[in-house]
Amino acid sequence: MNLRELEYLVAVAQFRHFGKAAAHCNVSQPALSIQLKKLEQELGVDLFERNNKRVLITPMGVKITMRARMILQQAADLKQFAAGASDIFGGELKLGAFPTLAPYYLPLIVPKIMQELPDIKLLLVEDKTDILVDKLQKGEIDCAFMALPVEAENLDYLHLFDDEFYVAVSANHEWAGRDEIAVDELQDKSLLLLEEGHCMRQNALDVCNLHGARETQEFRATSLETLRQMVGIGAGITLMPKLAMQANDGLKYIRFSGAAPVRRIALVWRKTTHKRELFEKLIEIFKG
Repeated sequence: MNLRELEYLVAVAQFRHFGKAAAHCNVSQPALSIQLKKLEQELGVDLFERNNKRVLITPMGVKITMRARMILQQAADLKQFAAGASDIFGGELKLGAFPTLAPYYLPLIVPKIMQELPDIKLLLVEDKTDILVDKLQKGEIDCAFMALPVEAENLDYLHLFDDEFYVAVSANHEWAGRDEIAVDELQDKSLLLLEEGHCMRQNALDVCNLHGARETQEFRATSLETLRQMVGIGAGITLMPKLAMQANDGLKYIRFSGAAPVRRIALVWRKTTHKRELFEKLIEIFKG
């Protein structure tokens, strides 16, 4: 067994096609097929169900492919470690963030990174949490800001801060004159929420489920800014993280009395990375 065979396995699992996988790996299809057949013989299991139209991965093949991805990533991390061992605080850093955090937090911390770590070439990636997790596991990014919990056994993290939620209402709403509200007053209220895939949606749903509120079914926002605009025209109310609150945007933000719901923000990376010391330095910068 060698790394090349594992690369072929992962490619076929990705493309579900031997020809496309072979092209991706810059090898002929017969050569790829022969190597994968050897891998199956060595492991003593069938990895694929083959027919003329498509490639299906067996249940055992799925499990082995997951392990193969981890092994390939560990090998890549080893190469990066050897290449960057002399200067952990220099070179390229690919940093991810999810859409309801990136526009509000990155402008605050990127100047600090550039000042404190001038030899770092920072590349920023904004995407939904599930995509960021996939990019992390594939080694396409080095670390990412995410909302806890993050459920992936090969990822590690350090908590950064808690971002408190406020109730956002229009200037004409019956609550607009209030400075605070009890979370239980959300009971039986209908809230505007983000569409599926946004981690903040789940944060809001958790609050709804806990305190008897419900989601407005007629509308789901594609972005936090769309949500802000819909609240502004009186289409409903929502929960807004403090970090995303803006002055003079026509909304009234009402804090919760007592313990407010929060989203817990962390910096997340692969456990196998050689850059943990750099990430710890970043967190020191963020909290400084």
